[in-house]
Amino acid sequence: MIEVINLTKQYGDKKAVDNISFKADDGEVLGFLGPNGAGKSTTMNILTGYISCTDGKALIDGVDILEDPIKAKQKIGYLPELPPLYMDMTVKEYLYFVYDLKKCKLPKISHLKDICSLVRIEHVYNRIIKNLSKGYRQRVGLAQALIGNPKVLILDEPTVGLDPKQIIEIRTLIKKLGKNHTVILSSHILSEVQAVCDKIVVINEGKIVANDTEEHLSQKLSGEHKLSAQIEGDRDKILRTIQGIKGIDKVVCDAEHKNNVCDFRIEAKEGVDIRRELFKKVAENGWYILELKTSELSLEDIFLKLTMGEAVPALDNAAGGEEND
Repeated sequence: MIEVINLTKQYGDKKAVDNISFKADDGEVLGFLGPNGAGKSTTMNILTGYISCTDGKALIDGVDILEDPIKAKQKIGYLPELPPLYMDMTVKEYLYFVYDLKKCKLPKISHLKDICSLVRIEHVYNRIIKNLSKGYRQRVGLAQALIGNPKVLILDEPTVGLDPKQIIEIRTLIKKLGKNHTVILSSHILSEVQAVCDKIVVINEGKIVANDTEEHLSQKLSGEHKLSAQIEGDRDKILRTIQGIKGIDKVVCDAEHKNNVCDFRIEAKEGVDIRRELFKKVAENGWYILELKTSELSLEDIFLKLTMGEAVPALDNAAGGEEND
């Protein structure tokens, strides 16, 4: 488990990270998002022990990274954006070197064989790293992070520069690793976070502005009180009927299709769920609901809304680091 408690990093008068708290539980893949200059890289560097914090704590499986850095780092596998590879070594030589550097106690040959099988680099095991493609170098970087079977994996932009096929393969691997490791994944690619992460932490201007699942964030920012409905029936009668439902703020017909089918945008008062009453009224009048969905935001919409300076009162509790179930 990774736990960040009231973490602050100050450079002179500038707070790069300002009293942030969040945690990633065992077997969880946490997506760490933020625009450039938000404090994301600073936080990652503190978690890996590369730099110290000004105040607060960063716990790796219960061990404070500042108080006992050697013990904490033994629990971490780190893949930076640019993998720390020695280009003139073969893959085998490099992994043997990292194994010794980490003072790993697991059986060397079988342990490295298992890792190479997991990241699918067995057939390049004896090749020189500089002759490998970008995708295979990334896999070798991931392999070195897995040496010692660390409980925590910290991955910084793990698919940058890869082709679409390689990206899919690495994402699938990260999902698999998330079943047995705690994973923090930092990425600018929102679709990647959406595809592999169980929870999302968004940092902006040094502060946590969201800490929840994508589904919960979407609900909080868009709300169940906004619906899109496609209904078959008399347009004007449908408008009048929906407007008569208690709690409705606004109903708009956005589009008309053939066969008396229309698209309606429905907004109720915040906190009011009108779906049951809507179904009831439509059924009573012999109309048909062909489609009904909440107006949920995409991850891109969520990210932009959270980092463009808009106030989001609904997320005040989530920003403190507790997941809302």
